[in-house]
Amino acid sequence: MPKNRNTFSSVALWRRRVLSRAVHRGWAWVQESGAVTAQHPGRLRFGRIGAGTRLAFPQGTVFGESWIELGDHCIIGEQVTLTAGLMPDLDLGSEPILTLGDGVVLGRGSHVIADTTVTIGSNTYCGPYVYITSTNHSYDDPHEPVGKQWPRMEPVVIGPGCWIGTGAVVLPGARLGRNVVVAAGAVVRGEVPDHAVVAGAPARVVRSWDPENGWQPPLRTPAPVPIPEGVTSEQLLAVAQLEDTSRG
Repeated sequence: MPKNRNTFSSVALWRRRVLSRAVHRGWAWVQESGAVTAQHPGRLRFGRIGAGTRLAFPQGTVFGESWIELGDHCIIGEQVTLTAGLMPDLDLGSEPILTLGDGVVLGRGSHVIADTTVTIGSNTYCGPYVYITSTNHSYDDPHEPVGKQWPRMEPVVIGPGCWIGTGAVVLPGARLGRNVVVAAGAVVRGEVPDHAVVAGAPARVVRSWDPENGWQPPLRTPAPVPIPEGVTSEQLLAVAQLEDTSRG
């Protein structure tokens, strides 16, 4: 290959690397600048947004935020939809419609649709693309398009400490207890007791816990080894880095 062609290829590769770095730095700046916090709410005016809570950029559809209250230290992923009311610019009264407790995590692409009250308890974690709604289409009239029939609404309550897996759907009227596990892809309706694992569509209880018998059926995986007392996060990070080095 001629020398000038090698030089041209090297310059083109260098330019591409420089452009790539610039794009990544620019996008990181946009994400940081576009994130919503109590100190930097942007155009959004939530009824409450707690200390340490952050909505990643880009946000999904958000409206009715005056009736949305977010607790402290919540993490709202990219493209998460949060809505209160059937449509924007409605007067929904004096009480909040959508409430997130402290430490709630909503994974990327999740939707929380609160046409009537939806409450998510503290320290509940949702994987990506979870759908929680207080509204469902009705289809009573066989001659009218389903989308034109007035929907049915029922409050949704999700207790504290729950884990809701990727792609799960929580339907109107659902009431989940404390520390409930919802399997990925499950469709949940009705009452779910404390300390239960539900799976399927429609979801059913596949495992539960009580103080006398523990988990029934018994867990198939060994209990996690607890972190020894006195170990700091810096030490754990150093161990993880050592493991990565050994694998390399």
